[in-house]
Amino acid sequence: MLNLEFTCSRMRSLRKMVLLAILVSVVLVLALLHSWPTRAYTTVDVWQRPVSMLERHLEERLPEPDHRLGSIPYHLRDNVASLLARNGCVCEGESGGLNLPFAQLLFPRVSAHPLHTAFEASELEEMKRRRANEYQSFQKRTQTQADVLIIAEANSPLQYPTQGVEVRPLKTIIIPGLALQDLPRDHYSVNITATLGTLNVAAEVEGVRIKGDGEMHLTLSSSLLPNLNRQLQFVTYTNTLFHPSTTDTVQFETEGHQAVFSIKIRHGVTPKLYNTGSKGEYNVSALVTIATKTFLRYDKLQNLIDSVRKYYPTVTIIIADDSENPKTISGPYIEHYIMPFGKGWFAGRNLAVSQVTTKYVLWVDDDFIFTSNTKLEKLVDVLERTTLDLVGGAVREATGYTATYRQTISIEPGEEDGDCLHMRRGFHHVIQGFPNCVITDGVINFFLARTDKVQQVGFDPRLARVAHLEFFIDGLGSLHVGSCDDVIVNHATKIKLPWVSQSESDKTYAKFRYPSSSSDATHTKNGLLFFKNRFQCLTHN
Repeated sequence: MLNLEFTCSRMRSLRKMVLLAILVSVVLVLALLHSWPTRAYTTVDVWQRPVSMLERHLEERLPEPDHRLGSIPYHLRDNVASLLARNGCVCEGESGGLNLPFAQLLFPRVSAHPLHTAFEASELEEMKRRRANEYQSFQKRTQTQADVLIIAEANSPLQYPTQGVEVRPLKTIIIPGLALQDLPRDHYSVNITATLGTLNVAAEVEGVRIKGDGEMHLTLSSSLLPNLNRQLQFVTYTNTLFHPSTTDTVQFETEGHQAVFSIKIRHGVTPKLYNTGSKGEYNVSALVTIATKTFLRYDKLQNLIDSVRKYYPTVTIIIADDSENPKTISGPYIEHYIMPFGKGWFAGRNLAVSQVTTKYVLWVDDDFIFTSNTKLEKLVDVLERTTLDLVGGAVREATGYTATYRQTISIEPGEEDGDCLHMRRGFHHVIQGFPNCVITDGVINFFLARTDKVQQVGFDPRLARVAHLEFFIDGLGSLHVGSCDDVIVNHATKIKLPWVSQSESDKTYAKFRYPSSSSDATHTKNGLLFFKNRFQCLTHN
């Protein structure tokens, strides 16, 4: 009887606990629904701006507005006009939400970080001045006449090339496509003017007068339109002012009409080709070099090497090592390079990648473990069959969680204070023919890349402790990045068991690897984003 009452009492207590748990769960769900954002993550709340601001903003975007049309009314489409880039940018985070454990991981919200805080208030103005001077110099070096907006006038009788005209420095070409399609008249005349070269004719046509041949300004005239057009077929351009990569803007005009087109002046791109052996199935050993950076963790590094050798026994492994007391790592197809103590993460990447001679380099952390799912042939296939420069894989933790760390990166133009950098988890679209692969801007520390492209972007050696996406930020605009979640490498467990004491090397590693948010490493990172990349702020989720 007593046992029965005890059992019933326990059952009633259990029911109460279950009901209480359900009630708490319902409250939490309701609270989450109440605080959950009703719009997609954005960095600037353009919807809240007054219509008058949108109208002014739209007018600013119209190139050389025609004042004759200014009095004609229009109806603004808010949903389209608000998408246009505006003058100046703002970084705004998202507020609200519940302060729960792992809330940011499970329900990521956008946070904003001003980057000028990397500097003391007393030095900030001087930093801004120096940055402005450097930026002006950068613009002078990188911008050419090809960046100038050119608008063709309506119904021009002039025919000319709109793009695709190119000449090597100090060389000569025939300008293709020049012609005059004009109404009948007694006399026809055209003028052609260059700024970085001279104009001439490769042949003379009867009935055409030539003036200024061998100079920057050339005039052709004739009473016969067919003869003038025949003469235009032989007009040449010779570059006379050397520059390895620039653009000349050429003016082409006749009575009452003027056109402008560009001629690119540049050396041809010198290819870097790799002899990968006979065709057929991919020879990973001939195509791929594995590169890694190690610091103190020789046990994990050896596990990585052993796992690689199980599946790829002849692939070269390059190791950059900045441990204080480096140990010898030897074996077939292993290259071990010693660096000054604590030289840093990105410096090690630079050293390792600089020694790669194969077409592709696979970057891995020194605590990864290859498995039967680490099919490098799949990543090679993606790069061989697409225009991608780099493709990431996935990293599986000991818990079974698999991460690709896909990031989209965008830059919103700002004014004197700098641009706004926005990073979001996600991707742009799926790659046709590769259903497990997507286009994105940043990936996890497990990626296969074209060696020459990685060497071209490089890794800033000033980022010694805290760095990863900075490589993809520097490569934005030049790196075409993808990510495939079906090529997986395992990650050695980081779970600390309470009964297992931490070794001295592990303690030293943790001190270097995980600095506090107020450390010099974090200030260095933010300072580089502010000065080197000219960002005023960063938002991410």
